[in-house]
Amino acid sequence: MATAAAAPPLYASSSFSTKSSSPNKPLFNNIFFLRPPLPSTKLKTTTPRLSVSAAATTAVELGQAPQSFTPAKTLPFRVGHGFDLHRLEPGYPLIIGGIDIPHDRGCEAHSDGDVLLHCVVDAILGALGLPDIGQIFPDNDPKWKGAPSSVFIKEAVKLMHEAGYELGNLDATLILQRPKVSPHKEAIKANLSALLGADPAVVNLKAKTHEKVDSLGENRSIAAHTVVLLMRK
Repeated sequence: MATAAAAPPLYASSSFSTKSSSPNKPLFNNIFFLRPPLPSTKLKTTTPRLSVSAAATTAVELGQAPQSFTPAKTLPFRVGHGFDLHRLEPGYPLIIGGIDIPHDRGCEAHSDGDVLLHCVVDAILGALGLPDIGQIFPDNDPKWKGAPSSVFIKEAVKLMHEAGYELGNLDATLILQRPKVSPHKEAIKANLSALLGADPAVVNLKAKTHEKVDSLGENRSIAAHTVVLLMRK
């Protein structure tokens, strides 16, 4: 019975020498050549696609807050990042985290311009795989003119719970040159925790200046970053 030929080794070696006693003898010693790998079977993979429920899609198209939402894929946790920035102009109130902060200027915006709450809303929506706050609550809709940002937070929290998640923890950073946030930090944190329905121990707030660089450092704007971790209930 014929014996199947063994597969060639991955490396083929030969010898190298500067001298050869025979013209038919190779001049190579201990040099390794990589044998091309044997062809392998290609595996076809598919990537799962996340989709927003029909109710949420319709609501976004109409410029309304979605009534309910269930992520297409159930995960033990979800992470979201939010960012927002507003111009600071005289004649406007400066509201941060639902707290009115005394200052000579405030955020120019369609709603109350609460940069922190807008940022938190975007982080929660991002974790759920939903569109950003500007698509769900468009700034060209008259009904949101001057609206308190607590409305947006409550809607985002509602969507989070309907999807089967709760807040694991939240970390936010405010960026502004003036005024100093430290005297108001605890009040902001307490109000934000209440709006989220979360233990203050899982809500963290930091504030940074921008070292007098660009519009943030020149007291012409204010910005915020937020990261949230949502945990499956």
